[in-house]
Amino acid sequence: MSQTIARPILSAHALQFVYPYGTSAISGLSLDIAEGTIVGLLGVNGSGKTTLLRLLMRLLKPSEGCVCLEGRDIQNMQARELYRRIGLLFQNPADQLFAASVERDVAFGPQRLGLDNGEISDRVEEALAAVDAWDLRHREVHQLSYGQQKRVALAGVLAMEPSILLLDEPTGGLDPTAESQMVRLLLQLNRERGATLVFSTHNVDLLPVLADRLCVLRDGQVIEEGTPAEVFFDPDSIARAGLRLPLITQLFDGLVDDAPELRSPLPLTVEQGRRRILDWIAEVRTAAQRLGERP
Repeated sequence: MSQTIARPILSAHALQFVYPYGTSAISGLSLDIAEGTIVGLLGVNGSGKTTLLRLLMRLLKPSEGCVCLEGRDIQNMQARELYRRIGLLFQNPADQLFAASVERDVAFGPQRLGLDNGEISDRVEEALAAVDAWDLRHREVHQLSYGQQKRVALAGVLAMEPSILLLDEPTGGLDPTAESQMVRLLLQLNRERGATLVFSTHNVDLLPVLADRLCVLRDGQVIEEGTPAEVFFDPDSIARAGLRLPLITQLFDGLVDDAPELRSPLPLTVEQGRRRILDWIAEVRTAAQRLGERP
């Protein structure tokens, strides 16, 4: 159900990528990402999610095809210009953090842009405050918890003030509290700053909460694309990709034999499920009252 996206800010055209040892990771992949949207890349391990993000960031060069930022091939852009526009959060924060202290690590990117000390300080403070990590600024990186490292790594990306954020498994390895905090932060970046977000995950329960659109990857190709409701409408397609429906959707799917009125459409989030049950209870009560009023 691939659809044309109006005014894409970032596009992949017929991408191919083969690693030097011969493994084909991306095969004829095309994708349009609209400005200001949140796009989830869903797939099992080895489906091509991380490779695609690295191609979109120009950390890898496609074997064929191209990636375009507002119509310009990113291979022809200056590094400083590109990295002002696009930022990447690695799955493992240890791959991204390297300075001795949090403050110095977050300041590294703005320093490379040649900004003056005042602007650098402002960016560091704003970025750390955005991820609720200002109180960690003097801490050594190795003293941080995994969740704190994730937030500090994201602060380093935000300090560059990119309009597009690429995030590889942003909630991977986080406990439930840290995961909720990360989701709230990403939604805030999108809603308040207008950031375009592209994130990879195999957590199907996260996607309906966070993503406007989903792209299901298998063997380096987009096999399904659309809104969460459209993509999860076909359980068989999800199963063929080696994935499953959100748990709340599975629960309601198991209830519909006894209460078919709960089926259409099946909820994708706990909040949608709660509303569906409350609406159903209200309908049952109304029907019961009408029966009681009959002579």
